[in-house]
Amino acid sequence: MKLRDDWEFRGLVHQTTDDAVLDRLTSGGVTAYIGFDPTARSLHLGNLMQLCTLRRLQMAGNRPIALAGGGTGLIGDPSFKAVERPLLTIEQIEDNLVGIREQLGRILDFTESAGATQALLLNNADWLTTVTLTDFLRDVGKHFTVNQMIAKDTVKSRLDRDDVGLSFTEFSYMLLQAYDFLRLNLDHDCTLQLGGSDQWGNITIGTELVRKVTGHSADGVTTPLLLRADGQKFGKSETGNEHVWLDASMTSPFAMHQFLLNADDVAAPAMLRFFTFLDHETILELDEATRSVPQERRAQRAAANAIVTLVHGEDAAARAERAGEALFNESIAELDEATLLQVVADAPSSNVVGSELIDGIDIVELLVRTELATSLGEARRFIEQGGVYVNNVRIESGAKVDATQLLHGRYVILRRGRRQLHLVVAA
Repeated sequence: MKLRDDWEFRGLVHQTTDDAVLDRLTSGGVTAYIGFDPTARSLHLGNLMQLCTLRRLQMAGNRPIALAGGGTGLIGDPSFKAVERPLLTIEQIEDNLVGIREQLGRILDFTESAGATQALLLNNADWLTTVTLTDFLRDVGKHFTVNQMIAKDTVKSRLDRDDVGLSFTEFSYMLLQAYDFLRLNLDHDCTLQLGGSDQWGNITIGTELVRKVTGHSADGVTTPLLLRADGQKFGKSETGNEHVWLDASMTSPFAMHQFLLNADDVAAPAMLRFFTFLDHETILELDEATRSVPQERRAQRAAANAIVTLVHGEDAAARAERAGEALFNESIAELDEATLLQVVADAPSSNVVGSELIDGIDIVELLVRTELATSLGEARRFIEQGGVYVNNVRIESGAKVDATQLLHGRYVILRRGRRQLHLVVAA
């Protein structure tokens, strides 16, 4: 499958400075870059789309450059941000870059065996923190008017707000990013910058600077943003406040798998196209399944398995899927302790004295103590209706919870109905 055909099928192209760049990418031999600002010690699911874009380029015979923003990270990209980002210290950025480098290495081939397509990992701090202010203003700033810069949507969106405004520090960001492109063009013959559609203004400033300074051709391509049904950016928690991180210590493979599995049907087709390398026929079959049997969530499950495998490996994806299935069956007792705790990480918990479990605690009393029922009468009714489970085993009236039911010698999982979980810990 040619790169152009694949990208058009997947809907990966939002804007281009020149449509012919897709043919050049299809032929191979192009050096292209995407920047990743180290605002946290991990990249997140939103960044993964761009990493997949670089991987697709590399698979088609092009050289990808992953540019870590050690320099631009000191400033912070204002693009479509409501307020100015907190400024990070050099030490914070260096710490963040450690984890990000490892994550990039899982997606791209940085080894010499890749030959002409060997990926490069560079840090723009190498030139942005060493260029003098006067050189920067003479060599970069003179090529742009303030009129041009304030006409960019990323700037206008903040200038139109009297309550926020835009600091000169943030205003300079697009020139710093443009200088990145120039340096990569001069040092590595890089002729293409890619990014999300919110980067279009920054990208076009960069292509213009390369052409003005060197006379070389330079292009930009943006990919669309993936949004959920509620209009929020895909890749954040339901509250919209927390990213789904690629670092397993920040977002476990199980939590990532569950997030993807629970994605709405609106996002499912794009999720398959943007974040996976599944073939077109498989994707079309999954599209049809979403239309005809949406309750089976085949597209979401395929995407969850493929994405977790890409980020964390096959074993982690298999464990995450088993853990998800164990949420509602007796195999929850077979999970290792770490996975079990991931499964119930969002559930409320409470302690019981271990000695109470010698004779056992009446399930009716325990439901009230854990607030899964508001009264003894309500608890009895839930049990009689067959909606109460201990370690996913349905409980009958008169039953007790005792030490024999402890998982890993410490835990009991109570469940009422389909989703209401409670972790009981013997202390």
